Amino acid sequence: MTNPPIRYDVCAVGNAIVDVLAPCSPEFLSARGLQPGSMQLVDETQSAALYDDMAAGVEASGGSAGNTVAGVGSYGGRAAYIGKVSEDTLGDVFAHDIRAAGVAFDTPRLGEGPSTGRCLINVTDDGQRTMCTFLGAANQLTADDIDPEMIGESAIVYLEGYLFDPAPARAAFERAADVAHRAGRKVAITLSDTFVVARWRTELLEFIEQSTDIVLANEAELGALYETEDFDAACDQLASMVEVAAVTRGAKGSVVLKGDQRVAVDAFPVDRVVDTTGAGDQYAAGFLLGLARGLSLEDCGKLGSLAAAEVIAHWGPRPMTSLVDLAKAKGLTL
Repeated sequence: MTNPPIRYDVCAVGNAIVDVLAPCSPEFLSARGLQPGSMQLVDETQSAALYDDMAAGVEASGGSAGNTVAGVGSYGGRAAYIGKVSEDTLGDVFAHDIRAAGVAFDTPRLGEGPSTGRCLINVTDDGQRTMCTFLGAANQLTADDIDPEMIGESAIVYLEGYLFDPAPARAAFERAADVAHRAGRKVAITLSDTFVVARWRTELLEFIEQSTDIVLANEAELGALYETEDFDAACDQLASMVEVAAVTRGAKGSVVLKGDQRVAVDAFPVDRVVDTTGAGDQYAAGFLLGLARGLSLEDCGKLGSLAAAEVIAHWGPRPMTSLVDLAKAKGLTL
């Protein structure tokens, strides 16, 4: 059977979340028992109370994988998204924003049940973000929401680790990976957060080994996955399990892994770090688009680093400057 033509560079499956970002002081966090730099899940009541206390900020469609495909669009790539929102105002915000970024989004909305998910992000002066997430409709995604045609027409199917938590969503991951591989496509996953890795380490390792071709992680997540502080040893283990991987290391840049190859990529300099929200998401955007277009591992890493540098220099998790224009200015071609 002939595989369908590629229509999308990247199709992401993730938690459809509306991000609410606002500045805060360390005292604001401590008064509410929030650990700086942490990410925690809250219920709808807790979310509403924190929202009322937060400073004025920015509201926009977000979620890790949603941010990534918005970055793919900013690079001039072709992107699609599968995620669950409700029939409510925030669901309208999410759908409008992601489509405005040039991303195809047609997942049926949740008719009854929890409201659209939102992530309340308080950012201190040093750019560190503290996130409280109410998942709402986002983790109501099921295998029935996976669009086989959209998956089959995507060069890379990108799975958001945050969505590994609920069993129905994990079943959706399994279906997406199966459909992708049957169509001859690649499957990528991001580990998303150390708490995700700690909670589901055994299951994640099994899924990576059996269903994944590409892994994206930061240094802390990689260490948690293999329960080691030996970075090189962890890289070797990951490289033995998948075709390609990229591990981000903050200001130290990133390392791209393929077999015995280790390609170190420098971080692009930033005058001032304003908000690190979305840095890993945007790195994934550039890296995955580069892979989808058949670029070298080094250029894939550079596209990732450039997108990450753009997003940490301003508020919000998505590019505010055309990434394709920035790439051209840096001599990077897609």
